Amino acid sequence: MTTVTQQRLIVVVLFEGVDLLDVTGPPEVFSLVRRETDDATGYRVVLAAETTAPVTTAAGVRILPDLTFDEAAAAGPIDTLLVPGSVEVDELRRVHPLTDPAVVDRVRTLTGRSRRVASVCVGAHILAAAGLLDGRRATTHWSTAARLAAEYPQIEVDADPIFIREGEVWTGAGISACLDLALALVADDFGEALALRVARQLVMYLKRPGGQSQFSVPLEPVSTTRRVEELRHHILRNLPGRLTVPDLAAHAHIGERQLTRIFKTELGTTPSAYVESARLELARRHLESTDATLDRIATDCGFGTTDTLVRAFRRRLDTTPTEYRQRFRTGAATEGPAAAR
Repeated sequence: MTTVTQQRLIVVVLFEGVDLLDVTGPPEVFSLVRRETDDATGYRVVLAAETTAPVTTAAGVRILPDLTFDEAAAAGPIDTLLVPGSVEVDELRRVHPLTDPAVVDRVRTLTGRSRRVASVCVGAHILAAAGLLDGRRATTHWSTAARLAAEYPQIEVDADPIFIREGEVWTGAGISACLDLALALVADDFGEALALRVARQLVMYLKRPGGQSQFSVPLEPVSTTRRVEELRHHILRNLPGRLTVPDLAAHAHIGERQLTRIFKTELGTTPSAYVESARLELARRHLESTDATLDRIATDCGFGTTDTLVRAFRRRLDTTPTEYRQRFRTGAATEGPAAAR
């Protein structure tokens, strides 16, 4: 690989109420690149805001910007514009992504001076408001994915992966996934070997692939409708059994089209996709903590056959059950329900 003597400039966007980890997590990853190389390769990270006055994050910690947005625009070619996010929570504990029009305008302008742009967590809503995700596939934190899809139908929102790359536009999932996104950017710039060395320095067991799912995405209590909540619990109690759309509609005493419409509105997905995601979640737990065979896991999780299980893992997680077990196994295996026979 050709030695790079000039560091790549990364500009992190700051604004009042920004999530602290979104801002500080990726620079920790980028800072380790220089430590793991013997030349002048690496990154120069700067924090930019409207003014150089301290910015108060959502955690209450104040951060001092390095330069203003205007100074960042004049600082020279920007390699990567990193856009973090934040939310407000109302009295009903509903989350609302922050998309200050002034910040959106600044991001739109700075993107024009950047080689690539990457959003962290709900920062995807800022990219969407700036028109940067139109016609693209994108991800965000699972809790705001349905809203992103509803407000921007021109975007193909996929709430499952931990990060997605569409050309030179990257979007990352929530909270700690910012580290995975940053590692993926390092791998894209300097290769997988260096990214894995950085991951070891971070005590991250292995760098997670982009297709790795946001854990428990479909299982969180995001619905406010009692009927949907009852259906969710019915599904989780009966994963090994028949859970087709007709079966679920009959259980809820509603029509199949109404069932599909309710799931799309309340959970941002289809009944079949929800059932598959729930089965994948159960299969992951078995793979992480038991010695159960793939045949047994396929049966106990409702996939029926190993081939169906493998296809679901490849399609949804971009890996195989065996690879997943090797990567995410935790502690000694136990003889749980799936390993009993």
